[in-house]
Amino acid sequence: MRIAAVLIALFLPGLASAVTCENARYEGNRYTICTVRPAEENLRLFLRDDAGEILGQFSSIEASLPEGQTLSFGMNAGMYHLDRRPVGLYLEEGRQESKLYPNSGPGNFGLVPNGVLCIRSARADVIESLAYKADTPECTYATQSGPMLVIDGQLHPRFLPDSTSKFVRNGVGTSADGKTAIFVKSENSVNFHEFARFFRDILKLPQALYFDGKISRLHATDLDRSDPGFWMGPIVGVVE
Repeated sequence: MRIAAVLIALFLPGLASAVTCENARYEGNRYTICTVRPAEENLRLFLRDDAGEILGQFSSIEASLPEGQTLSFGMNAGMYHLDRRPVGLYLEEGRQESKLYPNSGPGNFGLVPNGVLCIRSARADVIESLAYKADTPECTYATQSGPMLVIDGQLHPRFLPDSTSKFVRNGVGTSADGKTAIFVKSENSVNFHEFARFFRDILKLPQALYFDGKISRLHATDLDRSDPGFWMGPIVGVVE
């Protein structure tokens, strides 16, 4: 485990530009973390191909890229309907696929506060949905999911330390200056409280957002890994 190197990288943005992925342990749980620096790497979202069909697989993204480009990192990035359309806000290259939904409702997405991953030139930010609505930042890419895991350094108020609801989970946290985004996938089942504590207490990230728990997949060339599994809706990735 090289978690110390990752924590140092949070504060030294001049390091190597390639996505770095590491294995970590905390409180008996296993995690894989991938660190992305948006100012140095082509971080973006994927949903549809040129024909308008939903991509849904890492291999489909690879096949859609121009010659000489490759997907070095990928992760499912938000919840979706049965036809794999995004639930909540989705923007790709400034074009809106679906609108913001900040209200409470059933399921994890409606366990407010939920949030938005906003990718802009040279930065990425997790923003709580009501704050996003009030400010309406100009994101090049944006995907909404929920619940928020960490809000301004505090855990989501509805999380219970002893919850028995455990799944393999994935999500993202961002640094306060937007220069670092860390994507995390648990490698064993964890509850929300455990997962959120990893972002807050180990990665020291002030904002973090949950992506999913039943469909959590990771593509990381740094680890020679590309998880198979169910078809996905929105996917976040880095193109090199």
